[in-house]
Amino acid sequence: MASRLLCAALAALLAAPAAFASRDISLTIYHADNQALFTGSSQGTIDAGQALVHERRTLDVPAGSHPLRIGGLPATLDPEAIAVGFGSGPAVSVLGQRVALANASASGALDSAIGSNVSVTTGGAGGSGFDGILLGASDNGLLIRASDGNVHLVHQYASVTLPPDAVSGGSSLLLDVDAKAAGRRDALLTYMTSGIGWRAAYTATLASGAGCRMQFKPEASIANRSGRDYDGATIKLVAGQPNLGNRLMPTYSTVVVTAAAAAPMPMQSSLGDYRSFTLPAAVSLPNGTVTLTPLYPVQTLACEREYVVEDGGMGYPPKPNTNDYGAQDYQDRPISSTLAFTAPDALPAGTLRAWIVDRDGAPALLGEGAIADTPRGQGVSVQLGQSFDLRASRERTAFHVDAKARTMSESYKLTLGNGGDTVRTVTVREHPDRWREWTVTSSSVKPSKQTPQLLEFRIPVAAHGNATLTYTVKYTWTLQDM
Repeated sequence: MASRLLCAALAALLAAPAAFASRDISLTIYHADNQALFTGSSQGTIDAGQALVHERRTLDVPAGSHPLRIGGLPATLDPEAIAVGFGSGPAVSVLGQRVALANASASGALDSAIGSNVSVTTGGAGGSGFDGILLGASDNGLLIRASDGNVHLVHQYASVTLPPDAVSGGSSLLLDVDAKAAGRRDALLTYMTSGIGWRAAYTATLASGAGCRMQFKPEASIANRSGRDYDGATIKLVAGQPNLGNRLMPTYSTVVVTAAAAAPMPMQSSLGDYRSFTLPAAVSLPNGTVTLTPLYPVQTLACEREYVVEDGGMGYPPKPNTNDYGAQDYQDRPISSTLAFTAPDALPAGTLRAWIVDRDGAPALLGEGAIADTPRGQGVSVQLGQSFDLRASRERTAFHVDAKARTMSESYKLTLGNGGDTVRTVTVREHPDRWREWTVTSSSVKPSKQTPQLLEFRIPVAAHGNATLTYTVKYTWTLQDM
């Protein structure tokens, strides 16, 4: 039912040919994060990603009722979400349509060529050849309409010369049409296909010296694994997570940036609950490629390097957890290295790669991490990896439950070590999770942040030194809570 409604909606779009006037082909590409779509490790077409395609084809249409073939469509075409109409001129009625799915076999190639002109050479010593429109193909032979209008059933043939795109690996649209007059006509196609998707690719080049400044380069990474090329297309990218049918759409360059003339940027706008980016110029998307194009101008941003160790989870048990299940201790745990900054604009989901300039002046990859869809002005924190020089150890030093008073206390000691040559500030994030009612009764360092589910400390650790944090949390509850 959903596919039928989509086909009806696509057919309604064809009532406005002006939508096709600016370009012969346009694509609305939805966000995708399937790794196989963006890497070379998987070959051939990929059933991931989603795009809505508007395309104009100029066809030679004979007069009368006959089959008409439109080939060169993507191998990943959705056969239930395709609509076709003909522009102004003598009426061409579409009596029926079907899709010949991609098939590179001999029988599949013949099926794909139905409605096209073919050249047939018959078998035997006195064999001959003739041209005509292929009306049908089966194990019993070929059905050919010759130029004189006669239909030939060919049981034995030596060879068939097919159109160039008959074995391209793509799909074909087969139409039963009734044309009032012969002529060249524009066919306006609207269809959905997988095998095409996009995600954001961010490059952050960190400046040398004290503080944290970075050169931020946002780009769109567009993958085409649909089985066909799209040349000179108008591209609109949709950021967000729309649900299309049963598919939930959840996805480089050199880091030394030199001054250059400002390039035109995509035009950004709202699209219902989502955000769209219309690229400023036509783009070619050859099959089997990943194309990078700018999303925003390169700019310099303030940032913050954070070193984070975190324990506990978000949420609480249904009643106070008074079980002494053992201390959540650890020794010499590596501390996460993160990069934090404020989103300068709406940032679609993607991957950020952070670079630094090494001592020999060459760029080096510091790490990479995921960025979720982030509105402008919100904070972004990307985990780049684990610091080589920083370690953390955690020990529970006390635990006491007073069931009569309905209280419970728990104490911890954290030891932070820094083997590097510079002082580092480590962010310690604890999540007291035995019960929702708790207070900090003592701590060696004042918390920098405290929420109902988070207790955060910022601890400076000297070069080649250690620092210690101790704290105690007290839980309370009522009789009804138990």
